[in-house]
Amino acid sequence: MQPIEIKKAVEERRKDRLPYLYYKEKLADLDPRDIAQRTGCPYNPHDDKVGEFSVNLMNRVYRVTYPDGIFYLEEEKVEDFKTMTMILRYFINAKGMRPTGKTIAYRDVQGGDHYYGSFEGRCLKRFAFTFSHNTAGLEKAMDKLKAEKLELGDFSYRFRFLNQIYLTVILWVADEEFPPEAQILFDENVPSAFDAEDMAVMGDIFIPILKELSKD
Repeated sequence: MQPIEIKKAVEERRKDRLPYLYYKEKLADLDPRDIAQRTGCPYNPHDDKVGEFSVNLMNRVYRVTYPDGIFYLEEEKVEDFKTMTMILRYFINAKGMRPTGKTIAYRDVQGGDHYYGSFEGRCLKRFAFTFSHNTAGLEKAMDKLKAEKLELGDFSYRFRFLNQIYLTVILWVADEEFPPEAQILFDENVPSAFDAEDMAVMGDIFIPILKELSKD
């Protein structure tokens, strides 16, 4: 890696770390039992003041300590700041709304028009170009997630992203005339926990996980 690339990577990591530190501090001010009720993330108290949450993100079960907000995956400490920030924002903002099974488009969300360019690049195009020539891998990944196969586009699935948060992905593969296209829909309850900016970042989390799951 060249010095400029190293500097860019360090700056990107620092930028991702700051929101995590901010929301980590907010966690200590919340009632952990209320968080568990609103999010569906089980809470295991060790005593009156300390405990840990269990969070299922695409079959990865994170342990999140309370009140200090330290993340573990199996026994390893986690430093994936985007994922950790997403989960902490879920803890803070979820309203307890259960999945409805009905979907909405990104533009239906307040602020969706403003952030659509980011959503299109980070989610739609990235998903389309990642899996248009690896549909077998996509099927393998979705099978591991026990996703619901749908009859939309060329390939489509509804899968659980986070405890009570479900996404629907639709893929149209490339042909001789057209590039690949994708659509990502959200269960109606998603905006009760995440805003448009959060939802535009979700592709940075779920697409790499799908790529990993697509491998043998």
